Amino acid sequence: MAKIKITQVKSLIGRTQKQKDTVKSLGLRKINHSVEVEGSPQVLGMIRKVSHLIRIEE
Repeated sequence: MAKIKITQVKSLIGRTQKQKDTVKSLGLRKINHSVEVEGSPQVLGMIRKVSHLIRIEE
């Protein structure tokens, strides 16, 4: 699996609890925080759900 770099670019204020939990489970804590994760099907599904809050780099 390929590594994917994810960066949170928008705030979680006013978002649903499900979206907040998804961002937290990806390992992101605050705006401009970045993590590298494996590109598994589970992670790709989570990325799709919160794609409007994050920036993705291959």
